[in-house]
Amino acid sequence: MSLAGNWADLRDRVLSAIAMIAVGAVALWAGGVIWHVLLAVLVGLMIWELARMQSPDQPEAARTLAMLFGAALLLASYLSGAFALPVLLAPAMVALSQLKTGRSTFMIYGSVIMLAGYALIDLRDSHGAIWELWLVVVVITSDVMGYFAGRLIGGPKFWPAVSPKKTWSGTIAGWAGALLVGSVFIALTNSGPGLIGLSVAVAMAAQMGDIAESAIKRRAGVKDSSNLIPGHGGLLDRFDGMIGAALLLLVIRAIATFPPGL
Repeated sequence: MSLAGNWADLRDRVLSAIAMIAVGAVALWAGGVIWHVLLAVLVGLMIWELARMQSPDQPEAARTLAMLFGAALLLASYLSGAFALPVLLAPAMVALSQLKTGRSTFMIYGSVIMLAGYALIDLRDSHGAIWELWLVVVVITSDVMGYFAGRLIGGPKFWPAVSPKKTWSGTIAGWAGALLVGSVFIALTNSGPGLIGLSVAVAMAAQMGDIAESAIKRRAGVKDSSNLIPGHGGLLDRFDGMIGAALLLLVIRAIATFPPGL
């Protein structure tokens, strides 16, 4: 592949990323209902993409499920955890009777998307903008460093059958980026050194989220989950890593002290 071809999508990726960061930063800073609504909209659109991949001949069902999932997440964001869980999982059960194909994949991954969305809302509500920012920066840094290292260094592929562009050099660079972010946030927040390990683990979970979505796309026979974001494809293509990271953090917060050392 030529150098120009290797970087052909960089301009669109950068411009789209700037727009997404601007919108996300405003909502993250504002918090509250603005953050809740943004996450509900994003989750609804990701569900729409997932439904279209699993059952492409049912566009109306995809739109209905998108609205149902988004509304359920918004409702769950104002409930305690014990009552939020059934609200978060119920839409996936409804999907079983709505979709003709891909029901199992949709039910499992749709539930994962919902739990990740709730985790992002709950993290902002309970720990403030700084720790939501930490999570976002870890995922973005590991992704960006992986992107550039993979194209500049190349080398052995991580799992070519599922994600042909992902390399070991990019994967390890992503871990290094997460380590650096963890170190910076230790200085900013006076948290314990455990944050470094947690940051690397979050980067690993983000990479697993990326691979999981790649596997779903490959089974569906599509390159991108949609064309909503120029240079990135769909929202699932852009936020697959965030889904994996948020899901891991939901588990970590249930079994360990977070933030570490505070």
